[in-house]
Amino acid sequence: MFGKKQGYKKHKNMRIDTLIGEKTHVEGDIIFSGGLRIDGKVNGNIYIDSDDQAVLSLSERGIINGEIRVPHLLINGEVNGNIYASQHLELSSAARVTGNIFYQTLEMAIGSEVNGQMIHITADQAADTLQIDSSSNDDKLSLPLEKQD
Repeated sequence: MFGKKQGYKKHKNMRIDTLIGEKTHVEGDIIFSGGLRIDGKVNGNIYIDSDDQAVLSLSERGIINGEIRVPHLLINGEVNGNIYASQHLELSSAARVTGNIFYQTLEMAIGSEVNGQMIHITADQAADTLQIDSSSNDDKLSLPLEKQD
């Protein structure tokens, strides 16, 4: 009943293809594939480049000010912006999120902090969460999950 789902592959030993170091400050959007670890600060949105197994890891020293749209996400630092995790999201005890979270599978440790809504998505909706909505703006939340008639 409370065991791990069979289909989920834990990314504890993830490969890191790109590292943004603790003393690095990035201004602008990042599009990546594979594994990305952020120890520094990013002021911009983070997306994947058509890699449905990509993993973003934010260390306890890392800060992201922007929207995140990735399949797998491990947060141990600070995020100011909406998060769209199409497959798995892990919030460690030091995670601090200000923004709405859209997730399919969630692990949340005691001590993690979320200031926003947490919205579960189905497997059918997961692919839509990775789509970038170019018409959205900061004044209104764009939900790619809602179908318009």
